[in-house]
Amino acid sequence: MAAGGYAVHSDLMSESGLGEHYYWCTRHHRVETDADVCPARHVLGPYASAADAENALQRVQERNEAWDAEDARWAGEDR
Repeated sequence: MAAGGYAVHSDLMSESGLGEHYYWCTRHHRVETDADVCPARHVLGPYASAADAENALQRVQERNEAWDAEDARWAGEDR
């Protein structure tokens, strides 16, 4: 590794056999797997389970609300 560089590791690019990944497709509104996943611009993930992928939009909403509340707190706004 070059000085000042970063080590990079990606299970998606390795053939480690760690199991299948699951994605939530925003175009088809369904869970997809490595075998049938749409292009990256249409999916959220990867997730370790189909249930996690199925709940992806709820998790996005919860995180956005938390971040919005933190932004408001930071700016001194009451929410």
